[in-house]
Amino acid sequence: MTEPASTPPSEQPLGAIVHRLSEQLPELVRSELRLAQAELTEKGKAAGLGVGLFSAAGILGLFALGTLIAAGILALDLVLPAWAAALIVAAVLLAAAGVAAMIGKKEVSEATPPAPERAIAGVKEDVAALKGHQS
Repeated sequence: MTEPASTPPSEQPLGAIVHRLSEQLPELVRSELRLAQAELTEKGKAAGLGVGLFSAAGILGLFALGTLIAAGILALDLVLPAWAAALIVAAVLLAAAGVAAMIGKKEVSEATPPAPERAIAGVKEDVAALKGHQS
């Protein structure tokens, strides 16, 4: 390129400055996009590791829950036959599952429809207000 090294930018013609800007701007945008991509890749790897560890914690918690259920059955086995202890623990677990299902169904029915009703109502009010101002 033929840009004068000793001429200050204030003395250079406007066309030369615009030409340099048009050459440098795309490279600046590309470098910023590369930086953003590198940052997102780094953050994505860290988030992936966190999700993996969280999943491992959930699985280990599930195993611990199974062990506690087995311990409850063995504790009841001290006073009842093993089959009766297992049946009682299973009945309690099924009752807890039923209660959780009923509460979950209630929450889902309250959350439907999944449309943002307040936002839609606000947009409709805005449109009505604009129509009222235009006529």
